[in-house]
Amino acid sequence: MSIDLNGLSPKELDLLITKAKARKTTLKKRKPVATVRSKLRQLAEAEGYTIAELFGGRATKSTATATRKVAKKGRKLGKVAPKYRNPANPKETWTGRGKQPRWMAALTKKGKKVEDFLIKK
Repeated sequence: MSIDLNGLSPKELDLLITKAKARKTTLKKRKPVATVRSKLRQLAEAEGYTIAELFGGRATKSTATATRKVAKKGRKLGKVAPKYRNPANPKETWTGRGKQPRWMAALTKKGKKVEDFLIKK
């Protein structure tokens, strides 16, 4: 947020300063977000709920890992070495699994072939 102070009159500047001080006081009185989040999580767990069940949205870390373990039960995918490398940025690689990375999609749209990016062994 940027406010152009050059165009404000002294009266408007005083009003802005007053509002800013009031906002600063309000923010100082609040407890840190981590503290409030921790209290909410403890209260929810004490009642047998998760934060995700109560408020929806993204699940907490423990809920997400529990869900992931169930989902992985059927098949196991091992780690795969990268097959393709971005010539402009060698740190960017792709195994060939899943959706093409943006850098490869952009270069293939320009006429390059996927084989051009193969890592030579």
